[in-house]
Amino acid sequence: MRATGLELADIFRQAGPRYREDHAGTLSRGQHRVMSAIERCRTGALGGHVEQCDACGHLRISFNSCRNRHCPKCQSLVRAQWLDERHADLLPVEYFHVVFTLPEEIAAIAYQNKAVVYGILFHATAETLRTIAADPKHLGAEIGFIAILHTWGQNLLHHPHLHCVVPGGGLSADDERWVSCRPGFFLPVRVLSRLFRRLFLAQLQAAFDAGELRFFNALEPLQVPRAFVRYLAPVRQAEWVVYAKPPFGGPENVLEYLGRYTHRVAIANNRLTDFADGKVCFRWKDYRHESRQKVMSLDEQEFIRRFLLHVLPDGFQRIRHYGLLANRHRAVKLARCRQLLAEPAPVLEKPDTPLDYRDRYQLLTGKSLRDCPKCGCGHMLCIETFLPGTLPRGPPHSV
Repeated sequence: MRATGLELADIFRQAGPRYREDHAGTLSRGQHRVMSAIERCRTGALGGHVEQCDACGHLRISFNSCRNRHCPKCQSLVRAQWLDERHADLLPVEYFHVVFTLPEEIAAIAYQNKAVVYGILFHATAETLRTIAADPKHLGAEIGFIAILHTWGQNLLHHPHLHCVVPGGGLSADDERWVSCRPGFFLPVRVLSRLFRRLFLAQLQAAFDAGELRFFNALEPLQVPRAFVRYLAPVRQAEWVVYAKPPFGGPENVLEYLGRYTHRVAIANNRLTDFADGKVCFRWKDYRHESRQKVMSLDEQEFIRRFLLHVLPDGFQRIRHYGLLANRHRAVKLARCRQLLAEPAPVLEKPDTPLDYRDRYQLLTGKSLRDCPKCGCGHMLCIETFLPGTLPRGPPHSV
């Protein structure tokens, strides 16, 4: 299949049936739902509507989207809405990006216990950042941050890690001062790494003791307490990777930067380059060799397997807010921060009446779904809707 217009859905539609058959006993319900949603997205299976240009009469069929959070075609609007809501959270300070990564041995346990271990990853990371930041030897302040879970590497293998975006400072213990970080420096990564390792392993052991972990296949022996302790012994001594990226400037850069990480899926359609003879080719960055752009070729079945590694448990929140940005007291805390920073509250304009999907999309992305793609001067108006599994009553037209 040509690279132009190649989509993940094309691979699933062609190779998915055999994959389901070959892995009938191991595919979870969540993985089944994700495959089905991506295959059906923006097809007649989900219904849609017919639009007609009010100037030239051009007709267009628009199919409904699946809105699944793992679908690469359904993230644009939800990402734009989320980033728009974050305008109210921005502070006029330097921002930092800190990444917490799990060792391979822990990642293996995480894959078989996603909800439990990913939850521990969030909790241990949050406690680490807030504890070290509150220590007077380092910052001595209450901080706030956004944590975003990614479970993949560029090669689509399982690689769970958290991206944390943090304002460079926080409130003093008595809420009377804004405490700034040193320019260009947030917190010492070695100190963060050691505390993160200790907190994570303690919480993982507690989950094991409470019977919350399950082990299968090669990890099945870890059900025995002594075997579990022996398995963790090497990672207790290893250095865990906590990486602080260079600061990326003030609030004017934050939303653009966040947009690269929020609402991502394991692979975007624009990274796919070819699909033919049972092989899927895609672009990837080799971070071990100076981030060189390369092309990887995988058997179609292996490609699908790797993508499905990253299906999250139902209802699991992969973007969370902590400290000053926690939902419970965000408004009050941020108001106090702005008062101490002598920064006025942002003025957010809201429309008087609710906007429909196309108006919201244009407002948030700057791209119009109403302009006629043929004549360019007319507007596309909805003239008919049709239910899932049915077709428009009129003659077929281009989508």
